[in-house]
Amino acid sequence: MADKQESKRENLKKRLVESARNLIEQQGLANLRARDIAKQAGCALGGLYTVFNDIDALILAVNSHTLHEMEKVLLRESQIAEDMDSHVFRRLSLAYLHFAQQNHNLWSALFEHQLPNNAPAPEWHQNEQSSLIRFIAAPLATAMPDASQEDITARARTLFAAIHGVVSLSLENRFIGLPEDKLEQEVGNLADMLAASHALPPHHHPQDRA
Repeated sequence: MADKQESKRENLKKRLVESARNLIEQQGLANLRARDIAKQAGCALGGLYTVFNDIDALILAVNSHTLHEMEKVLLRESQIAEDMDSHVFRRLSLAYLHFAQQNHNLWSALFEHQLPNNAPAPEWHQNEQSSLIRFIAAPLATAMPDASQEDITARARTLFAAIHGVVSLSLENRFIGLPEDKLEQEVGNLADMLAASHALPPHHHPQDRA
């Protein structure tokens, strides 16, 4: 009986996450409502709270799924870069841009969502966010053999922030954002300049230093 109940609970959890993900994808995080999620998942509103403590926990689950999807894309690009002996940072930067363009609302939710009272994200979610940095940290470790792991991580975060800043300002149509027809070219150019300034090697497999 307990196994059957757990199976039903996991099935409901899966439906709720899928429902919330679809709604965010369609209309953005700001318009997400618990009642709409429950309706699309085919359950009563109270059913949502038997699986998740609150809607923030559900959003974290959706964002976790988005991070895993992005990780798959970046891993694939890093492997292609290695096979082609091409520059990994450029491929990663353009892959990040394309993911943001193709999944704009889900990507935006990663940065828009704030827990109540500005509470920090749970450790497991912070670890998921940090895992993406390893794709940059791996080639940096080769280029900066005398640097500490702390310094390598800080530099990897800085490089990510540089690319993310251009992507975010442009896709959100902010001041000084780039027009769409120039965005890919300029992100590629910025990636090349950053890579050259750090003497990043042409390829490196991120799993080597996961």
